[in-house]
This record gives sequence, structure tokens and C-alpha cells, in this order.
Amino acid sequence: MATIIAHRGARSLAPENTLVAARKAHAMGADMWETDVAVTADDQLVLMHDDAMMRTTDVADKFPDRVPAAFSTYGLDEIRSLDAGSWFERDDPFGQIAAGAVDAEDLETYQGTKVPTLREAFELTLKLDWFVNLELKDQPEPKESFDVVGAVLTLAEDVGIGPDHLLFSSAQHGWLKTLKQRRPAFEVQAILGLFPEDPIDFSDAFFDTFNPRITRLSIEQIQAQLDLGMKLNPYTVNDHETISRLVEIGITGLITDFPQRGAR
Repeated sequence: MATIIAHRGARSLAPENTLVAARKAHAMGADMWETDVAVTADDQLVLMHDDAMMRTTDVADKFPDRVPAAFSTYGLDEIRSLDAGSWFERDDPFGQIAAGAVDAEDLETYQGTKVPTLREAFELTLKLDWFVNLELKDQPEPKESFDVVGAVLTLAEDVGIGPDHLLFSSAQHGWLKTLKQRRPAFEVQAILGLFPEDPIDFSDAFFDTFNPRITRLSIEQIQAQLDLGMKLNPYTVNDHETISRLVEIGITGLITDFPQRGAR
């Protein structure tokens, strides 16, 4: 059976990279959730995808003189003061509010949602006896040289979350190799095709699992790699037809904004 990975939580139904989105994905039966780690100005780890935070928080209202400065220039207290949920009703990013798939009661609870810390994300995953795929990303200035791998591993050890509940993915394949050297028990997955110029190259024998961008490969190309014994979790797969076709050919897993379309 394909592993259903909820991209940034159930972000089609709740504000992405929040605990409420994670809980929603879990309630829908997703096998795990995927999220992004970000480093604050005071070296704290939080969940955030976009550098500037303007799409998914009210940072432009709270700190109008500082946008579009990256999250790496804000302290944890400043980031925690942001509303990371109200935008969802305003923007309806996947049209699911208009489609009637999001309850009014849920929308009300999204108001004032906070940006979670990575510690909170780990703790929730453990509480739910679930699994999280943590994407390790390049950090914007002035944190571009920050030891993300070391900080995340230290926090994981402190929280007590291990390979039974946590794996790592990244387009920075060197980071994954470093992590694997430090903690061999953790699974690592290489992201491919993050940017248009990035090659889709499955030749690095260090990895047995790759997460390729779905738009860069045909179903036939995916099938060929599966036939060679490769493990593939393509992203981001949202339409019913593609999800069904991938499951039919025996895909290892798939990363989706709509876990409700693939979860059993």
C-alpha cells in the first residue's frame, strides 16, 4: 500500500505547517505529515515554508516596516505573535471553503493560530503515535550557515523522538549524508526537481528513496524506476486520477495537499 504523506499537514483544509493542519491530516488517515523547518533570528526552530512569511501570516500588518524580511530576521517571540491562521479563510488557497469541504466551526478555530515550534511538532507527532517527514531546507540570510542538521538532531534527542516517528528529506543531499553519518538509524529521502534547473537523477546509490517532483516525470518513467527497485514518493500529487494511477502501479508513497483523496 502506498504511504500517504500529508504535505505541510492537510493544507487544503487548514492553514499549512500548523498543528491544526497536522491534526486534520491525522484524523483523515494520512500515514504521516510533511513539514518544513525554519531557523529564527535567535536560533530557535519553527515550522515555516516561505522566507518572507507574508502569504501565511499577518506579518505585513504586525511589522509593516520590516517586510519582506525573512523569518530568519525575526525572533521567536515576534514570530509567535503572528496570526498564522486567519489568512486561510481570506485566501481559500485550494477552493475547499467555497466547495463546502471546510466547516464554519473549523474556520473560526483557525483565527489566531500560532506558528508552531519544531518541538511542538515533534511532541504532537509522538502524542498521536504518528510519523513526520521533516524537510531540511536552505535557510535565508543571516542563517545560511546555521547547522540545521545538528540543531534538529539535538532537539529530536531532547524530545525523545526517534526513527520510529521521524524521517528526514531534503534537496540538500549533502546534509542528508551528514545526518545519516551522525545518526545511521534515521531514514533519509532525497528530494529531486525542486527547481526547474535541477536534474532528476536517481544514480546516487547512497539513497534508496527519492522524492521527485511529479511534473518532471511521466507515469511510465516512474514505473521504470519502481521496476528497478527504487522507492519513490513523488510530490505534490493532488488530482484523483494521478493518485489512483500511482497507487495502481505500486508507488511507494505520495506527497499530497489532499490526504483525504488518498488515505484509506
